[in-house]
Amino acid sequence: MKVYIILTHTGTNLSKLIKSYTKDEFSHVSIALDIELKQMYSFGRLNPYNPFWAGFVHEYIDNGTFKRFYMTKAKIYSLEVTEEQYKSIKKTIQTIEKEKKQYTFNILGLFAAGFRKKITVKKSFYCAEFVKHVLDKANINIQLPNVPKPEDFKKIPQLEEVYSGFLNKYKNKNDNERN
Repeated sequence: MKVYIILTHTGTNLSKLIKSYTKDEFSHVSIALDIELKQMYSFGRLNPYNPFWAGFVHEYIDNGTFKRFYMTKAKIYSLEVTEEQYKSIKKTIQTIEKEKKQYTFNILGLFAAGFRKKITVKKSFYCAEFVKHVLDKANINIQLPNVPKPEDFKKIPQLEEVYSGFLNKYKNKNDNERN
């Protein structure tokens, strides 16, 4: 079974700020349970027009923030997991989704991460912290820093690159193989 790690850079003011500070190619990370990215999740904007209203999000390539910022650059990776790990990832995401009103965006943690400092707030994540949490809960040995940033996910040795380009041009791997 596979899950998908999606690195993106939308070009929003916040993502540009993050990118200018980190000098990294990508400023956001999501996790998806399917190759079509219909079950893609992260912590980010709840409203594409308001960067300050953020939390747990079910993200879509053709809706919300990624629709508004249609020039979003992306790299998509697959990660082979066991059936048990997949079920654990799915369960963790479903639990957070059911309780999403209790979760907040860890803005302090996001800015502290720039200094490689960890600020933990209960039931609060920024994107990289969330994806790491989900993978850690599934006992997947990914060897990420304690204070992750999106770019750190590229260094997971088990990843296989599936796609690189504009997110809105992504089609699943089977479609890509036909082109």
